[in-house]
Amino acid sequence: MSWLLTNLVSKFLLPPLCLLLLAGWGLLVWRSRPVLARVLLTFSFSLLWLASTPYFAKGAMRWLEGPLVAVDTAKQPAEAIVVLGSGQYFHAPEYGGNTVSREALERLRYGARLLRQTNKPILVTGGSPEGDYLSEAAQMKTVLEEDFNVPVRWTEDNSDNTMENARLSYAILQQAGIKRIYLVTHAWHMPRSVEVFQRAGFEVIPAPTGFSTRYETNLLSFLPNGEAMYLSSIFAHEMIGQAWYRLKSGFAD
Repeated sequence: MSWLLTNLVSKFLLPPLCLLLLAGWGLLVWRSRPVLARVLLTFSFSLLWLASTPYFAKGAMRWLEGPLVAVDTAKQPAEAIVVLGSGQYFHAPEYGGNTVSREALERLRYGARLLRQTNKPILVTGGSPEGDYLSEAAQMKTVLEEDFNVPVRWTEDNSDNTMENARLSYAILQQAGIKRIYLVTHAWHMPRSVEVFQRAGFEVIPAPTGFSTRYETNLLSFLPNGEAMYLSSIFAHEMIGQAWYRLKSGFAD
């Protein structure tokens, strides 16, 4: 399944579109099936409110992250650092063209920190799923070397998703005799990433960044906002992604 088709299908499964479609269904059957209509509208409205509420959205993200903690490089040695891409910032006027996204920049910052702590070589991974002539990996390499003054040993620039990140990165690092890696990605993305990188053949030491945290709980934590909806969409995406990868692995086995 192509990157575009995969993402198109996922939009219909993720909030807010899936909840808006439920509400639309309720409105369509309001006259012919009023009981069903009320159930659909109540259900969709309730989930939409919860999904856009910071208290519940951040709680779901922390549940997804599970028992993850910051990596202890002194006690958990590895042979290389693998940093996963996370989209692009297109037509960035201040940079004169395309560059890495904010999420990718967070990962790169932590990857640079790990290199300075461990002096282990870095591999960056990410292709061009949206059709840009320059891959995510190439842009990540530029940012690390020019903005963080950190060398990049390998670039994997043919992957379109996390499963391909793992498989193609393993093909590169296997030639260097490397299997034990620090895997750098967001804490919410780590459970799925660890699973597929282990299946690819790596020994994975999770090196998560961008944990879901909360300064304090107050009245604003229970009022809907756009950021919470974004977090809920990420949560749903990761849960669907985990289920899909396990299903595919089951077929492969």
